[in-house]
Amino acid sequence: MSDTTIKQNSPRAWLLATRPKTLSGAAVPVLIGLSLAYTDTSLYGDDVFSWSAAVLCILFALIMQIDANFINDFFDYARGNDDTETRLGPLRACTQGWVSIEAMKRAIATTTCTACVIGLPLVYYGGLEMIGIGLLCVVFCFLYTTHLSYIGMGDLLVLLFFGVVPVCTTYYIQLHTITSQVFIASIACGLVIDTLLIVNNYRDRDNDRRDGKMTLVVHIGEKATEWLYLGIGIAACMMGGIFWANSHVLAFILPLIYLLLHIFTWLKMRRIHHGKQLNECLGETARNMLIYGLTVSAGLLLL
Repeated sequence: MSDTTIKQNSPRAWLLATRPKTLSGAAVPVLIGLSLAYTDTSLYGDDVFSWSAAVLCILFALIMQIDANFINDFFDYARGNDDTETRLGPLRACTQGWVSIEAMKRAIATTTCTACVIGLPLVYYGGLEMIGIGLLCVVFCFLYTTHLSYIGMGDLLVLLFFGVVPVCTTYYIQLHTITSQVFIASIACGLVIDTLLIVNNYRDRDNDRRDGKMTLVVHIGEKATEWLYLGIGIAACMMGGIFWANSHVLAFILPLIYLLLHIFTWLKMRRIHHGKQLNECLGETARNMLIYGLTVSAGLLLL
């Protein structure tokens, strides 16, 4: 049923369709990659860091995240997965009638093309390989919602496309190399962001099982998922030991703030266990994720 308090295709409707709270998931990997690159510029010359390339990386990541949200909104509606009676997560634009189907199709085409236009100049900074990376981002943006999330591949894709790819690529664009510190930091970042997907799928496990969406949570069960949620947050912080080993002690210590908040959210997740109240844990996980990105970046930059 349409929510008549929001005019169809209005600015407010489109703002809700972009899912603003998810945008930190796109920004955090780029922020960490840029912070790593900035701290290493002294190894290659203080003038090598490009602020214009940094802005392009951030814009590309944000537009791609909005594109992914539009794609997810449209295809979940088309599949009939967004049942307003049984949905536990935040309301979706197409299902609620906030955005018309035809308008959403046009928006997907527009955001996809816009991301490509914004990303293309990165070839100048990072070389022709940026074209291949950009195409992979676009292709898997579609494949995630349409196929791969249904066969339990979502968590692996998050690790790759919200960890390894954006952190390493952002760093590479600036300094044309990848270090072990950068690679380990990218894995840790991907793990932190995957906690958002885990709590989302934990909340939706019954509906996903009913719809044949075999997420990792459906595969391993709720108890194992609860411990996985806790474990990967701890693992991400422990991987931050690579910063300490490279004389960035604060980049290891400050994210312990994240870890404390992560544990509190885990305790709440286990206590609530089921239902729409888990959206509180989703919101807290998004907040924790942003705090992780900010504390790692601050720790790197505060020399």
